[in-house]
Amino acid sequence: MRLFLFTPQNLTPPISISISISTSSLLLLLLRFSSSSTSTSTSAAATRVSLYFHRARLIDSLRLRLRSSQPFPLQSSSVSNVDSFVAVHALRCAPSLDSAVSFFRSFPSPHYSLFHALAKRLALSRCPAELVSLLDSFPFPPSPMDRLRWLSAAGDVSAALAAWSSLRSSPSLRRGHPCAESYNLVMGLHAAAGDHSAALGTFSQMIREGAIPNSRTYTIVIDHLVSSGFLDSALEVFFLLPSMRVRRTSKQYNVLAEAFSSASRFDELRVLIREMGFDGILPGRAMLEAMTRMRDAGRGEGTDEFMKELSPDERIGYAVDTGEEGEEDGSDFEEEDNDRIRLKPWLDPTALARALDDWDPREIAELEAAKLVWTSRLVCKLLRAFKKAETAWEFFCWVAYQPGGFAHDRHTVARMITILARHGHAELVDRLLSKVKSEGILLPFATVRLVVDFFGLSKKADAAIRVFQDADSICGAISGPNRLLLYSSLLRTMIKCRRGYEAMELLEDMLLQGVLPDVQTFSGLMQYFASIGDLKSVHKLFGMVRQCGLEPDAYMYRVLIRAYCKQERAALALRLFEEMRSSDMAPDGATKTLLVKSLWKEGKLREAASVEERCEEVETGLPHASPGHVWTVSAADFKQVYDIYSRCFTGAGG
Repeated sequence: MRLFLFTPQNLTPPISISISISTSSLLLLLLRFSSSSTSTSTSAAATRVSLYFHRARLIDSLRLRLRSSQPFPLQSSSVSNVDSFVAVHALRCAPSLDSAVSFFRSFPSPHYSLFHALAKRLALSRCPAELVSLLDSFPFPPSPMDRLRWLSAAGDVSAALAAWSSLRSSPSLRRGHPCAESYNLVMGLHAAAGDHSAALGTFSQMIREGAIPNSRTYTIVIDHLVSSGFLDSALEVFFLLPSMRVRRTSKQYNVLAEAFSSASRFDELRVLIREMGFDGILPGRAMLEAMTRMRDAGRGEGTDEFMKELSPDERIGYAVDTGEEGEEDGSDFEEEDNDRIRLKPWLDPTALARALDDWDPREIAELEAAKLVWTSRLVCKLLRAFKKAETAWEFFCWVAYQPGGFAHDRHTVARMITILARHGHAELVDRLLSKVKSEGILLPFATVRLVVDFFGLSKKADAAIRVFQDADSICGAISGPNRLLLYSSLLRTMIKCRRGYEAMELLEDMLLQGVLPDVQTFSGLMQYFASIGDLKSVHKLFGMVRQCGLEPDAYMYRVLIRAYCKQERAALALRLFEEMRSSDMAPDGATKTLLVKSLWKEGKLREAASVEERCEEVETGLPHASPGHVWTVSAADFKQVYDIYSRCFTGAGG
């Protein structure tokens, strides 16, 4: 369905649709958007766009050369004018490792970024010996994370673990643990090597040391389970992620889709396709191939929306090898000539978005002259890459009127709406939502949640409430678990806007609707009221936890104990400590220290000594107090994922 939107040139809508926004009000909105986008000179902006397309043509020429029968290396004179940007991307596009190495050796003095690109190719080609040799010849040492990343990808277990150990002992480490990605790399390395217990141990270590598992962590868990034959367990972890406020990724969908289609489990694949729609994710190559197998088996229901994705867009031309170095003729892409090498033109959405950052008339002219074929996927990539919401909006309006039949769909509109919400442009969000509702387009549920969350960042509580109230008409019927997540997002936004007492009213409404908050939602509310010294609300929330049949976790106890201590109510804090210990939980070190100091201050020396003595026991296994962020994940969530993961490899070799 074609979605006509606003044109930035004359603000005149096409005749085929009625727009409820007055021209004057829309002009004012666009003037606000464009007020800060004219700081760079027009000539400089146009030069950036011209430079991008010039580089793209050079990269295409080198890509063709790398695939031709003419041997490498090139003469030094041939590469003397090739800048590092072109060289790096050409090397990344090399069809084989040998051609990439030959290309690298053609440069008498390779730039550091070229070393970086070749190291990645060697790592992905699993050539550890050659990689180590290259690392030793770097102009200056790569970062510890880059070294760990490449050695892990190359499968060099001993060298990667040595790099990991060096990273952990680095004096420059600002936190008590390295970044989450370093754990992910080591965990993935062990999983790929079949060392199941070591992979599981790294996951446990990550949580114990306070590094927050992210989407990539769970991608590794899911991939490890799938590759080991535990498809149902992998799917179980996948379905836990929304309640943990973890974004599900295209990679996770691809891994699961490939496994289920190979096993002809098309019912599960259809569930994945449905969930992908809720998450607003465009299908990756593996998912598209799985859909093809599903259609071939006569089970193609639910794949109609993705039919365009299942076949390449014939409008996209080719970079063609004409037999003359440095030339290409995209107009010949339809010719059948076995003597010519034909490649789809090189395109980097991020680099193009950077070149278009100021969006002035000369930039538009350069872009129009390029005659790019606009697809939903490409438009989404550019929108994500723009640094400024103003530029993203200008592009979004412009591309809707380009020749070639491009039409905005739920994916491009969803991406634009989340960008606007993140930057606080509530009026434009309202207008776009009104437009898609009038067109009968349902946006992904994940977009509605993101908009509500982003309005919290931009302190637009009223706008978030309007979106929440309209959610069913924006994304369709909402399931019980998803409604809980949406309520939780709105509560968090209200707290960020410091409208806590309205949040309490919303919480009561939530309970009246039969939607029970989870532990992390209660913990987030408690932490807010504790921070403003409102112990009455904190105590009320703790009572509601019991009424909802939830068990407080150690993080909730931590919030309560610290709140009472800061208000010089150490006796009440001690009572909670006793309750906590009777549930086989212990406070973290900082909370224990605060409680002891508070008891000492109030003259309760014997009680303080008892707390010290009873906290001397070393906690084993996963920590009871979640090291995660408030509002998102609980210790129980971590334990559930760990239990699923560990039960699959109990007694497995490692």
